[in-house]
Amino acid sequence: MYKTIICKTALNQIKSNYLPYKWDLNIYRGCAHQCQYCYALYSHKYLNSGDFFGEIYIKENIVECLEKKLRSRYWKHETINLGGVTDSYQPIEAKKKLMPEILKLLIKYKTPASISTKSTLILRDIDLYSELARVAGANITLSIICCDENIRKKIEPYSTPTTARFEVLKTFRKTGASTGVLMMPILPFLTDTEENLTCLFQSAQAADVDYIIPGLLNLRGPTRGSFLHFIKTQFPDLYPKYLDYYQGSFAKKTYRTALYERIAALKKAYPLSPKKHIPRRAETQLELF
Repeated sequence: MYKTIICKTALNQIKSNYLPYKWDLNIYRGCAHQCQYCYALYSHKYLNSGDFFGEIYIKENIVECLEKKLRSRYWKHETINLGGVTDSYQPIEAKKKLMPEILKLLIKYKTPASISTKSTLILRDIDLYSELARVAGANITLSIICCDENIRKKIEPYSTPTTARFEVLKTFRKTGASTGVLMMPILPFLTDTEENLTCLFQSAQAADVDYIIPGLLNLRGPTRGSFLHFIKTQFPDLYPKYLDYYQGSFAKKTYRTALYERIAALKKAYPLSPKKHIPRRAETQLELF
C-alpha cells in the first residue's frame, strides 16, 4: 500500500563524529525490499504504523523542500547521504521518478552526495550521477552481503540479485563517481562463511570498486524480535546459536574479533586500488545495522 505524506523538511541532520556526512535525505518511508535484518523498522512508529514493508509513504513535496534548503544563503554545500533509512530506488521510484529531480537540484546547487542502494534502477540516472560527480562529487555504493542466491532470496526476498548489483558497480566505473560495497550486515552462521566472504571480495575486486565497508549484524529495537523470528522459522537450527551470541544488541566480542581478523586477511589477499580520494570512513561506521 502506498500513501503520500507532506514533509516539513527535506534533510535530517545527523549528529555523529564517525560518519562522513551530516545530512540525510529519504524520499520514502518504509521499504518494499523486505530485508529481514532491516535496522530501520523503528522509524515507522513515528507514523503510527507497524507495517514497514507493506505501507510505503511517499514524500510528495520532497523536491520543493530540498530546493528551499539548498538555495538558502546559509547552505554550506555539505555532503548529503541519500537514502540512509530507506532505499531511494525501491520499485515505486520507477513510477514516481523523484530521484532525477533530486539529482538535478544537487547539480544545480553543486552539492556532493553519497548513496547506497540494492537496486539496478539507479542505472536509469547514471548520466545525472556522472554530471554530479563532475561538478560537486558523487559516491555510489551497493549494499551486497551474499553470493548464495538461495540464501539471498530468503534474507532479501524482493531485492536485486547479487550479480546484477556488481554489474551496476562495473558500469559506474565509467563515471567520475567513487564506488564501493557495503558488506553489511554480515549475518553470523549465514553469510560469514569463508566461501561467501571470499566471493564478495573477489567480485568487488573484479568490479574495480574503491572500497569495501564491512559491518556485523546488530539487533536493536523491533529489529531484534523480527529477525530472531525469521531465523526461528527459516533456519531453526541456527536459532539457539543466535540467542547465545545476541544476548544483548551485539555479538560476542570474541566472535567479532575473529571475524574482523578474517576480513583483514581478505583485504590483503584482494587489495583494491582507489582511483580518487575517498572521504575518510571508519571501519565500524555502519555497524548500526
